[in-house]
Amino acid sequence: MIFKRNKRRAALAVQTVPKEKQDMSALGFLGFEAQCRAERELYDRLREGVPVIDAAICKLVRLIGRFRIEAGNAAAQRAADEFCREVKFNGSSFGLVNFIYDYLDSLLTYGTAVGEMIPDACGEGIAALYQASLDDVEIRADKTPLDLVVCAGTAGKSEPAKYQSLILASLLKPKPGTVRGTSLLSGLPFVCGILEKILASLKHNWERAGDVRFVVTCNPQNGVFGEDDARKIADEWREAVRSDRVCDFVSVGDVSVKVIGAESEMPECETPVRVVLEQILGKLGIPPFLLGLSWSSTERMSTQQADILTSELEYYRAILDPVIRRIVRMHLRLLGLESSFRIVWNDINLQDTVELAQARLHNAQAEKIEQEIGVEYIDE
Repeated sequence: MIFKRNKRRAALAVQTVPKEKQDMSALGFLGFEAQCRAERELYDRLREGVPVIDAAICKLVRLIGRFRIEAGNAAAQRAADEFCREVKFNGSSFGLVNFIYDYLDSLLTYGTAVGEMIPDACGEGIAALYQASLDDVEIRADKTPLDLVVCAGTAGKSEPAKYQSLILASLLKPKPGTVRGTSLLSGLPFVCGILEKILASLKHNWERAGDVRFVVTCNPQNGVFGEDDARKIADEWREAVRSDRVCDFVSVGDVSVKVIGAESEMPECETPVRVVLEQILGKLGIPPFLLGLSWSSTERMSTQQADILTSELEYYRAILDPVIRRIVRMHLRLLGLESSFRIVWNDINLQDTVELAQARLHNAQAEKIEQEIGVEYIDE
């Protein structure tokens, strides 16, 4: 089966690309800065080391909601519904929505996501979807920076994939002049390093002060104190503080017992931890109450935070729309169905639906009052 790229209007040369980069077009691609494996490993470590980051990304993916395809005719509608429900991806999962969730997870974590459409062996639509590991592929600019090429293989030996029309690639807020997406976690390594230091010091302090250690001082009455006597007192004290039973410590002479570190106070960590978490959540764009953080906030503030989150989710949906459209269009064309369709996302939550209905009601009431006032003014 031969796949050909869709005919598109040819674009003129980009004038703002430096000449040395244009000269590289003779090699078949333009050289642009790309993301390295070490950076992706850093982002993975952030998600593993700071649970609130992993929880925030998982919630953003789930809050993006579900969608459905509305086709222009009945045959295309049946094919689209069956495909969205039954398509296989990554060998063990099914459903176009689930593929989009994993695709968005990679896009948010690394700033880049790459997928592939696997056609049916008989040419009857798309049989499966595959999300590629970013360590196995490389994104380059083609002869013009307006076109991206996905290459497969090891570093330095990768070659462009043969059927680029079957490859899906998305970049999140790419830096100008590069093919490098910006991860949602960019800028957080320094802040997360502070949080890890605070938690590590808290761990060490509790290991020292939480597990109480004692110093036992014995001043004998006769002034004679041998090594055997010290060993006996130590054994008796060790027996007295055993956790499996309660017993008394009896000694002769002036014996004093003190707790090591009892004079010093545990450093307060709630305020610095909250300051750091505020920076992290501010970068991720998710309200604290969605992560179970009961920080003091008014009801109006929570509503405003929910509105801001809604706009963030709409932005991510706009990035995913072209990916979904390419997949569904390719499937319908392979089935020989030429039909227009549109992507309909579900409302993000019920509260948004209620607020929109109330807004429409208030607008209708205001319009009615304005019309009544206008009629009364004309009659007068």
